[in-house]
Amino acid sequence: MHRLRLLVFGGLFSGMTHLALADPPPYSDAAKRAAEHLNQLPPVKPQTAGRIDRSGRTEEGRASYYGKGFADKKMADGHRLNPDADIAASKTLPLGSVAKVKNLENGKSTTVRIEDRGPYVAGRIIDLTPKAADQIDIKHRGVAPVEVKPITVPTADGGVKLGAGAAQANPREIENAVQTTERLASPPADVSATR
Repeated sequence: MHRLRLLVFGGLFSGMTHLALADPPPYSDAAKRAAEHLNQLPPVKPQTAGRIDRSGRTEEGRASYYGKGFADKKMADGHRLNPDADIAASKTLPLGSVAKVKNLENGKSTTVRIEDRGPYVAGRIIDLTPKAADQIDIKHRGVAPVEVKPITVPTADGGVKLGAGAAQANPREIENAVQTTERLASPPADVSATR
């Protein structure tokens, strides 16, 4: 009987622990506090391709930008690359993430949507479109040290989590980022069902 009680209470406790670890809704005070905590943590080290990081933590490394030959090429999310859009490629951020990218040499920043994978060069953590690269002034050099702070990250269960970048974002930026992540991370509707 004692074992049965231990199993029941152990099961209840493990279930409650799982609930406590779930990400809070993105517009809640708890989500904002979690983002502020993430913003206080040291940056994660650049990872190799293939390991998706949904933590929402800041990453530091080098940024480059897409050359002219990539215009209108298919990206990892299935869309075509528009060089005049605020889009980026990341090896580790989930597709559909929205992140603030800051040039560490001049302090300029821009907000991008993660819609592609790459760059596949050691030490580089993000590839920007020419438009985004212009906004942080890296086109003349081609590569620059940057800080990438996710504002929103899609969760594995289809939700949205605030990242470190949300700690410094205003409510409108957060709302736009949440809506963008929800739109980009949701699977496309099955149009064959409506025909």
